[in-house]
Amino acid sequence: MIKLKDNPANNFFLLAGPCVIEGEEMAMRIAERIVAITTSLNIPYVFKGSYRKANRSRLDSFMGIGDEKALKILKKVHDTFGVPTVTDIHSAEEAAMAAEYVDILQIPAFLCRQTDLLTAAAKTGKTINIKKGQFLSPIAMQFAAEKVAEAGNKNIMLTERGTTFGYQDLVVDFRGVPEMQSFGYPVIVDATHSLQQPNQTTGVTGGMPQLIETIAKAAIAVGADGLFIETHENPSVAKSDGANMLRLDLLEDLLKKLIRIREAIK
Repeated sequence: MIKLKDNPANNFFLLAGPCVIEGEEMAMRIAERIVAITTSLNIPYVFKGSYRKANRSRLDSFMGIGDEKALKILKKVHDTFGVPTVTDIHSAEEAAMAAEYVDILQIPAFLCRQTDLLTAAAKTGKTINIKKGQFLSPIAMQFAAEKVAEAGNKNIMLTERGTTFGYQDLVVDFRGVPEMQSFGYPVIVDATHSLQQPNQTTGVTGGMPQLIETIAKAAIAVGADGLFIETHENPSVAKSDGANMLRLDLLEDLLKKLIRIREAIK
């Protein structure tokens, strides 16, 4: 497993950052702010940013600034702030490329059953974060994890991100946290994608960001090992997933509340 910074407070860890890398200045500002917050709160931190968004509802949706350019920005975040970085990959061919720049490779929820993708990611030796498919039960994620482990890599994390409920909604079944923890890997709860409202008639995914705090609190209360939170300085102008991202200026207060919950359940 990737070595996060010392965690004397035994806090949950945090994967957080913008949905997609929109530019260097934006990424560095967000990283600097979150590093300052998490350092002061003794929360181990991983910077998150997608170098490309392959799963878009509409052809005219923003996909990225260019793979190599975005990956180099992720590497700069790592080198500048000394924190691990995570990004999504979408095909087996991307695994080795992305592994040259980031510390954790993330398997998107829609792709969590893709054997070639999982095994290619595993063979890089990087930590692999597998997001649970919206169409899978938590217990079924053992098979995705086994594919990575059987390819020779047991540096695995699993992320709950909601389950499809009807055509335009997701729900989180928090029983899935201990179920997936029973496989022996850290379990993360994605407090932002869990609140997506997909398949809108506009072709743009909606969301309920006002409930991010609710999902995050519940995740920590049931003992999740980590949280995944997409955040942006101004979600209303974000180029991807703005409808369900947390405003950056709300992050610190939320994390303080979550630490108190973590302390209460120890």
